[in-house]
Amino acid sequence: MVSEAMSLPGSLAAIQPATWRDLNSLRQLERVCFPRDAWPLLELVGVLTLPNVVRLKAEADSQLVGFIAGDVRSAEHLAWIATIGVLPDYRGRGIGRLLLEACEAQIHEPRVRLCVRVSNKTAIQLYLGSAYQRAGLWSNYYQDGEDALVMEKQL
Repeated sequence: MVSEAMSLPGSLAAIQPATWRDLNSLRQLERVCFPRDAWPLLELVGVLTLPNVVRLKAEADSQLVGFIAGDVRSAEHLAWIATIGVLPDYRGRGIGRLLLEACEAQIHEPRVRLCVRVSNKTAIQLYLGSAYQRAGLWSNYYQDGEDALVMEKQL
């Protein structure tokens, strides 16, 4: 895990391991960032406690402002970015990129994948700029029927 806080100049955010103590803050972040797709309580508890999950938070102004979880699947020689989100007031400061890079640094598998709404152009640009490539499309992936773009990066 990250033992020292990492920060990006100008972002004023520190990247640190997330724990079960971050549950309430993570629930709020999920509701704000993903109003249509917020994870239920049990999934949030799981992502904060299960083994083989890289879980990092971004803190700024004494609060959790971003979160990422990487589900490492060693038997498949890959990891999935299960979720990544930054509160709206903190977007555009490089916090999402910092979270992504910090998570990737802890994934010791050759590939990492993620899914993103096809309508989320800002996130897609972040991933393309971080060397992810389009790897597929999952139709009707989200609860409202929107498709998910599957993206992959060779680490």
